[in-house]
Amino acid sequence: MNLVTVSPWDLAWAAALVLALAWVSHRNRLGIERPLLMAATRMVVQLVLIGFVLKALFASMHPLLIAVLALIMVAMAGQEAGSRLKRRMSGGWGRFLIVGPLFVSSFSVTVLALAVVISPEPWYHPRYSIPLLGMMLGNGMSSVSLVLNHLLDTVPTRREEIEQRLLLGENREQAVHDIRRDAIHTGSIPMINAMTAAGIVSLPGVMTGQVLAGAPPLEAVSFQLLIMLLITASSGFAQVLAVRLAVNRLFDERHRLRLDRLES
Repeated sequence: MNLVTVSPWDLAWAAALVLALAWVSHRNRLGIERPLLMAATRMVVQLVLIGFVLKALFASMHPLLIAVLALIMVAMAGQEAGSRLKRRMSGGWGRFLIVGPLFVSSFSVTVLALAVVISPEPWYHPRYSIPLLGMMLGNGMSSVSLVLNHLLDTVPTRREEIEQRLLLGENREQAVHDIRRDAIHTGSIPMINAMTAAGIVSLPGVMTGQVLAGAPPLEAVSFQLLIMLLITASSGFAQVLAVRLAVNRLFDERHRLRLDRLES
């Protein structure tokens, strides 16, 4: 099996392409060069650091260290997803609406996949658990931020309509049903597009990596299918839970709309 290795010079050539893109942006006053270079620098630092962390975890195999890293990953995913919202819930609810659904869905699906499907020994082996959890969180935070951004941005603009429906006897779930459905639809577009385009428009990352590493194509396809199905389930459950919690928070126990619970 011929393994593809990447040298520092290979990385330098790839980085040069990004620098060229930043130069084009600067020359044409597009305004993306600064965030582009900052994101690229942050990516390099983060990936190098996680490489050293994973190396230490593989050597120690201590479950407590693995759990700490997993919780840090959840917290950072919540932070990144929250930074993309136009509106947020005030107080601790602003963070909980993101971290809570991500924690429940990502951990549940990851543990189920490790225990039932992949079955490493031990079941929490960081070589499998950390990358798998990372994929669940990476896709889940995008889905959750999309659904919450749509929901929390639309409800205030349609306040009069919602309150009229409440006056007509509808409960909070009925009054925001259309908004909730549209929010879920918005959050589901990326993962539906990814599944639709897989194998025709694009070769997903996990499959591409395995093929480049020399794995048999059909074996790579099987593993990619498993990953994409797990990601879809995890992201979908996170969306539904996030919208449910947000709707409950936007209304009080008497089904009155409480926009004062949103940050101004």
